[in-house]
Amino acid sequence: MTEPRTFTEEHPIRVFLLDDHEVVRRGLADLLDAEPDISVVGDAENVEHALARGPALRPDVAVLDVRLPDGDGITVCRELRSRMPELACLMLTSFDDEEALLDAIMAGASGYVLKQIKGSDLVSAVRTVASGRSMLDPETTARLMRSLRADPSGEPAIAPELASLSPRERDILALIGDGLTNREIGKKLYLSEKTVKNHISRLLAKLGVQRRVQAAVLASHLEQPEGERYPAR
Repeated sequence: MTEPRTFTEEHPIRVFLLDDHEVVRRGLADLLDAEPDISVVGDAENVEHALARGPALRPDVAVLDVRLPDGDGITVCRELRSRMPELACLMLTSFDDEEALLDAIMAGASGYVLKQIKGSDLVSAVRTVASGRSMLDPETTARLMRSLRADPSGEPAIAPELASLSPRERDILALIGDGLTNREIGKKLYLSEKTVKNHISRLLAKLGVQRRVQAAVLASHLEQPEGERYPAR
């Protein structure tokens, strides 16, 4: 398990800001720079500038507006994280958009907050994602899962990537979607915790995702008859 990252006044959290409104960027910068363990190292007003400036500044956290004149923050999240895998992205938007939330999770974002958030809560969110933890709370994820399962056509929508998984990997993915830990999955499937961890590493690679929560979202597309899951040993 990866150790939480720690930051201090001597080694603060380096934050990069992306928002098309100058007043918002200045307000965010003033808010975050007032904290002794946080330093805003740069900002951008559009996608082009963010992709040009972001990597050179080596931020720990990128606070990214979702809707931008020349694109979206989700694309920026995906591009920046492809160059800086350790970067934590916190998506900032003015409305609650489940489609954007799904896209943000699949792009590798660590969190998603509304612009109506209190300043103190935003500071806490930056610290949370900088430490390596997720801001995607269980209630939000569960709500997203329910909306994804409610396919109007009545047909289960299975992502193409799922076809590459073995039956055992599909079982494990389904259990990840149910919110089980590695230990709980092991007990359910009569496997050691280490074996489960190895299976998860392989299935994440096959699905082309890096985070467990991304796999959980894909798991919501995986529908199997209950009788076919978790066969007796």
